[in-house]
Amino acid sequence: MSFAGSRTRQPTAIDAVADAFTETLLQLDPSLATSLGIPGHETEYADYSPAGLESVTEAIRETLERLDGLQPSDDVDRVTLDAMHERLGLELEIHESGWNLSDLNNIASPAQEIRSIFDLMPAATVEDWQHIAGRLHNVADAVSGYITSLRAGSERGLPPARRQVLIVMEQTTKYAEDGGFFDSYVTGAALADGGDLPESLNAALRTGADSARAAYRNLAAFLENELLPKAPEKDAVGRERYALMSRRFLGSAVDLEETYAWGVAELDRIIAEQEAVAEQIKPGATVEEAMRLLDEDPERQLHGTDELQAWMQGLADRAVQDLAGTHFQIDGPMREIECMIAPTQEGGIYYTGPSDDFSRPGRMWWSVPAGEDTFTTWKETTTVYHEGVPGHHLQIATATAARGLLNNWRRNICWVSGHGEGWALYAERLMDELGYLSDPGDKMGMLDAQRMRAARVVFDIGVHLELEIPERWGSGTWTSEKGYEFLKQNIAISEGQLNFEFTRYLGWPGQAPAYKLGQRLWEQIRDEVRSREGEDFDQKRFHTRALELGSVGLDTLRRALLEA
Repeated sequence: MSFAGSRTRQPTAIDAVADAFTETLLQLDPSLATSLGIPGHETEYADYSPAGLESVTEAIRETLERLDGLQPSDDVDRVTLDAMHERLGLELEIHESGWNLSDLNNIASPAQEIRSIFDLMPAATVEDWQHIAGRLHNVADAVSGYITSLRAGSERGLPPARRQVLIVMEQTTKYAEDGGFFDSYVTGAALADGGDLPESLNAALRTGADSARAAYRNLAAFLENELLPKAPEKDAVGRERYALMSRRFLGSAVDLEETYAWGVAELDRIIAEQEAVAEQIKPGATVEEAMRLLDEDPERQLHGTDELQAWMQGLADRAVQDLAGTHFQIDGPMREIECMIAPTQEGGIYYTGPSDDFSRPGRMWWSVPAGEDTFTTWKETTTVYHEGVPGHHLQIATATAARGLLNNWRRNICWVSGHGEGWALYAERLMDELGYLSDPGDKMGMLDAQRMRAARVVFDIGVHLELEIPERWGSGTWTSEKGYEFLKQNIAISEGQLNFEFTRYLGWPGQAPAYKLGQRLWEQIRDEVRSREGEDFDQKRFHTRALELGSVGLDTLRRALLEA
């Protein structure tokens, strides 16, 4: 099978509708254009107000109307129709629910996104810094529109939970501090060739930073004075909202009770596997004792973010070199990945895809919490595979490279967490199967990550639906507090990271389980294809075919691979 990057097909009427919708989205959300490396909208922001949200919804309605009556010309068209009807139709449901007016959490809401787009803006030339200055001056309008939406959501009786309001108050206050993100960002302004910026541009950057800081102070004040008094103490969002969000993150409507029971059983299975590996590390050791031995092993320690970054880069580069052409198709610019230390200290590790033309490579980012300067390789080897190759980098770069095969919506816009994060977790297990985690410490790290993801299925569904606690983990029904103690027993991370993750799960319902549930569905689909093809099954061919589809809902993926 030839690689998607080298294959071409004649664009169809359905492709034209998808590409037109993409162009509309880029107009309505200039930050999306920046994230994709598409020029022309470098200083602008989306309209985060209710009117702006309605504009996106109207574009969705018009696109669905244009698709009505169009017949697919080939298999690519059939997947596009399936994916667009599923994704866009669901967004209409969410819009009608009103919950898009109350988009506030500690990791992936406009409160963070308005700031974080600066992480992806080029900063090498005078023109680059002019774009940055322009966007800094537009932060205020973006934040103002966002406040208007939060106010409208609150007036509809849909305010975010108190815990989310408090943490975002803390984050936005830090952004707005003297010497905080915006001040340090412009203070460090410099040209790539070492030259100085014109003083007029430096002045524009300083006034832009002042304006952005003032906007975030206004947001923090709004959260404290207006939203917090109306915010409910209860974190659980309930079945109706949870089911809607679960569909958003999976592209599949799963039976929540069956999935919860599966999560409990999967957690038990992984713990048993950990116990067997602990015995290899030291006979008679518990899982906790084995992890402590691994933490104390000086050969497995990294000190400081420079060592961390260099180690990440080396491991990511070796994975690309080893796997390209043998187990996966990794061609041309897809072979480059940059490992970065994020400019924030919020916790979390994440990936940002390459620009549309690959002039900006895919990047793995590590946001290191303040005060943390020692890292252990045994725990993070699997993370590099998750974020890099064969995880997110391979997946996203494959779709980006498929210019001649997929329309722009399929390549760059459609992203489903269950597909994407499920693939990355599937990739971790696959690296174990391929022998890259044969060291007991590295395997324990992979199992630790798998255990965390299984625990999140139990926690997320259990807490938000207030289900019964499994006997092994307590009694009664789940509450946030009982859930925190459960996470402490099952997620071996620092207190700062644990607090971040705990708050994330409560404020982003349905997202965290998408990793493990996505992995489950990926494995089910692979096994069904293997069963159907028998001796003709080729795993590399399966992976290439599946990744060439781009990120789609998991029901769409199943239909594309099993009903073609």
